Amino acid sequence: MSSYVESTIDGTVGQIVLNRPSALNALDTPMIRELYAVLVGWKDDDAVQTVLVRSASDKAFCAGGDIRSVRESVLADKNGEVYGFFSEEYRLNQLIADYPKPYVSLIDGVNMGGGLGISVHGAVRVVTERAMFAMPETAIGFIPDVGASWFLPRIPGAAGLYAGLTGARLNAGDALELGLATHFVPSAGLDAFAKSVVADGLEAALGTLDAAQAPESAIAAVRPAIDEAFAGYDLAVISQRVAQGDEPWRVAARKALASASPWSMSVSTELLRRGGKSATLEECLGRELRAAVKMTACPDFAEGVRAVLVDKDRNPAWTPAAIAEVSVDAVNEVFDSPI
Repeated sequence: MSSYVESTIDGTVGQIVLNRPSALNALDTPMIRELYAVLVGWKDDDAVQTVLVRSASDKAFCAGGDIRSVRESVLADKNGEVYGFFSEEYRLNQLIADYPKPYVSLIDGVNMGGGLGISVHGAVRVVTERAMFAMPETAIGFIPDVGASWFLPRIPGAAGLYAGLTGARLNAGDALELGLATHFVPSAGLDAFAKSVVADGLEAALGTLDAAQAPESAIAAVRPAIDEAFAGYDLAVISQRVAQGDEPWRVAARKALASASPWSMSVSTELLRRGGKSATLEECLGRELRAAVKMTACPDFAEGVRAVLVDKDRNPAWTPAAIAEVSVDAVNEVFDSPI
């Protein structure tokens, strides 16, 4: 079986190339295991001073986890496979966050869900003008995971909750504005930057970059309004606030909240609320693992993935159908009871 993860050492730089273009580098279990093994192998290897992760495709860095496969495991009652997938993915996220050497992601194209899990936790996140970030899980009856309950609540204001609930697509300027990215390079200069990291070292290569070249952040000007609308963690109140006004961002957010799973949004709101109070990423990932296993067993997950990724009719039948019908006790049960 061919590998979708290519790894080489060039000088003192360990280079990882994600090469599953047909699935936009969606992470399946073998890819997660291979990434983990490569990073563990380089962790204590003095020959490797920097890790550089990029994609062979200019369309995507990583479109997320292979959720279609997870759905197939759910439908086949293979709960052990579901638990195994998420536990190994989150273990990889933790390894990246704790990595003792600079971990550099070159993000060119789509970067969603699990793609943020293998980039945002690293020290350096370089984006091009083609970068697009999103956590779209509520649209498929799932939750923002891969450590999102750690990094989204730590974005100043309420933009993290906004991104987690609406699945808003963020451009390169937005990613820099919110701290999800750290540097910008034009896509035409991506190869030259990677070569400079090898030839000149990471710090020298980063010194040549100019964030002022990045696309303008669409979210920067409306952050005060987003902070006001998404303040607190009361989903019903947030929905009411978003309904008041006709600014483009508000219309888009209203549409997103109306089409996403009420159950998923309710659990996600509580997940991010608890994550904002957590002391460590490890604590957040542990909570996400328990929630992920439970959420995939709920009807909305299989239905959401069907509507968005399988049949692609974009017409899911959610259970329950409205935010007001979601039980607070049921939401708390996701977090307070064992798997």
